[in-house]
Amino acid sequence: MRCTALDIHWPTDATLLWDTVRVLSRLIGRLRAIVPKDVPGFPNRKRAARKRMQKLQRMTAAQRESQQVRIYRQLLAITQEVLANARRTLEGTARSRAKTPTDALTIEELRKDLDYCSLGDRVADQARRRILDGEQVPASEKLYSIFEPHTDLIKRGKINKPIEFGHKIFLAESAHGLITQYRVLNGNPSDEDHVMPSLRSHRQTFGSAPEVFATDRGFDSTDNQKTCRKAGIRCASIPQRGGSKTAERQAFEKSPDFKKAQRFRASIEGRISVLFRGRGMKRCLARGKQRFCVFVGVAVLANNLIKIAELLIRRDNKKKPRSRAA
Repeated sequence: MRCTALDIHWPTDATLLWDTVRVLSRLIGRLRAIVPKDVPGFPNRKRAARKRMQKLQRMTAAQRESQQVRIYRQLLAITQEVLANARRTLEGTARSRAKTPTDALTIEELRKDLDYCSLGDRVADQARRRILDGEQVPASEKLYSIFEPHTDLIKRGKINKPIEFGHKIFLAESAHGLITQYRVLNGNPSDEDHVMPSLRSHRQTFGSAPEVFATDRGFDSTDNQKTCRKAGIRCASIPQRGGSKTAERQAFEKSPDFKKAQRFRASIEGRISVLFRGRGMKRCLARGKQRFCVFVGVAVLANNLIKIAELLIRRDNKKKPRSRAA
């Protein structure tokens, strides 16, 4: 299980409010340039919003206690003003007549882009709840980017990366080094939730359960151990997570089959490293959830094609007769 990051900046309430102001202001300005009569005149609030955003970003801990709420109130007021201006622009350009077909298409696309209004409302609401009302907003309700609203907050317990922004990716590898399963997950689900779906997918693909099923200790649970036994897996190499081990369990985890399966699992980390560093899956630069899924699928496909080529070359080399020495 790994996290593929999205190409977004570190989200804070101040920077998200600033993103809303600058994007909507830019779209309004582009519409005014095409149909100036249909777009009311509004004051440009970008400078005021940027000034307050930067002030919030530079505050010390002591300054935040006394000044943060006041500055956030001002930034929220500016954001609400720009959101109202954007909605008036949508109303004013609803029946605009462009001079050329190109301008007509441009107006249509710009009006679609003003959908940032709905995302701006979410940003303003969560900032108000968190900063002004002191409410603890659940992670599932938070918006981390107006450009990639599908972004999830991922916590994998890593010291060097306690928090990541992107999507978790589930990967399964065969004994030949081919990736047989991949899934882009929503939210931050626990690893132990994916044993049953993985076994079901393997059975659908190959017609039977795997002989060896190796994972790390994050997949361990009593239900998953029972699931593996019912599926008829010869060696379910899932290390026990926490608690005292029985003598039977200790003997099983010290058995040659269990250790061999864990060595195979360790080799999967190398495959993941190749995907993330060699195939570019570490960070997705494509926009939108659909393109993100395509991006992950293409990386997996490229890995499998290269691996298949390696296996074919290795097989052909074995078939070639060795030349006898004279």
